[in-house]
Amino acid sequence: MATVIENAVHAVEAAAVTGLLPARPRLLALGEPTHGEEALLGLRNELFRQLVEQEGYRTIAIESDCLAGLLVDDHVTSGTGTLDEVMERGFSHGWGAFAGNRELVRWMRAHNDGRPASEQVRFAGFDGPLEITGAASPRRALTALHGYLSARVDADLLPCTAETLDRLLGDDDRWTDPAAMTDPARSVGRSAEAGRLRLLADDLVALLDAQTPHLVEATSRDDWDRARLYGRTATGLLRYHFWMADAAPNRMARLMGLRDQMMAGNLLALAERGPALLHAHNGHLQRNRSTTRMGGTPLEWWSAGAIVSAHLGERYAFLATALGTIRHRGVDAPPPDTVEGLLYALPQDRCVIDAPRLAAALRDTRPAPRVSPWFGYSPLDPAHLADSDGLVFVKDVPQG
Repeated sequence: MATVIENAVHAVEAAAVTGLLPARPRLLALGEPTHGEEALLGLRNELFRQLVEQEGYRTIAIESDCLAGLLVDDHVTSGTGTLDEVMERGFSHGWGAFAGNRELVRWMRAHNDGRPASEQVRFAGFDGPLEITGAASPRRALTALHGYLSARVDADLLPCTAETLDRLLGDDDRWTDPAAMTDPARSVGRSAEAGRLRLLADDLVALLDAQTPHLVEATSRDDWDRARLYGRTATGLLRYHFWMADAAPNRMARLMGLRDQMMAGNLLALAERGPALLHAHNGHLQRNRSTTRMGGTPLEWWSAGAIVSAHLGERYAFLATALGTIRHRGVDAPPPDTVEGLLYALPQDRCVIDAPRLAAALRDTRPAPRVSPWFGYSPLDPAHLADSDGLVFVKDVPQG
């Protein structure tokens, strides 16, 4: 068994990753089992730099607000704004405070400086404008889409005026009330105004689609792509707010699924643009259904990776990350009968594993699932090992 495992082990480098795949995928995803560990961000940066330089990837996308990410993309491609400004305003979930993310943006800007647009690396957030405490107002996405269209198509084609949108949207605080996440009655998602906005958003997206030949010629494909992002985000947010107002028992599972559906829509749009590298939690990028427990209730929904994989097939590839220890979080050495325990016995501090090959070798041993003492770390599910194209293993995650 030890020999089989050792034969499936490779160095953490671009050549080892691509060697596991039959061809270069359109979307190459690297997951992580916990957020906020600088060692994992540093590993991501190192591997992604190699994949950009050696394999021609031209977009790096992370689990962050898709609209805020436009500021980062403008900075890395054209130098707009300062690094401090984009780290403060271009990320959600507090990701801008992490040194690894700052280094990623700094490197992308330096890499792009002086290069033609066709050789530059783009940045994207692919999460919706969503936080644990709730969802953003659809104002920014709706008004940006309306503004793009109103400047370029006949006024009589528009379903409403900007003033009508502003009146229906009302105070943004109504949409972002954090109490609505736990109390459906506090949500405005099923108000008459919200219902009207959903219809108008649908009409605006339909108009954008119908006017595609004219709009691409009149502006640029990048501007049209950005308008499509506004449309996806507006309709996605309004749908999310609608179901926030629902009191059914499966409410939270539905909201989790809607978030991953928004992620999947953004990822499929990135795939149209060109080869992209993705980074997010394993649970969002895996090919399996995602699961969690909330208030003791098990929740289950289709992950963004599962949705994208169903669309793209072999043009989507996923590498999970598994860990040995995170001692500063109380996660000590894994039991030897788990997948992490078997890999922890290897001499390498970090490595890339041929996951399907390892799964085949372990089929008869049936490794036990690892149980984490810390809620912020999700151990590898051994039943999902064969569904990953590869596995990145980090033996010990240091603090800081």
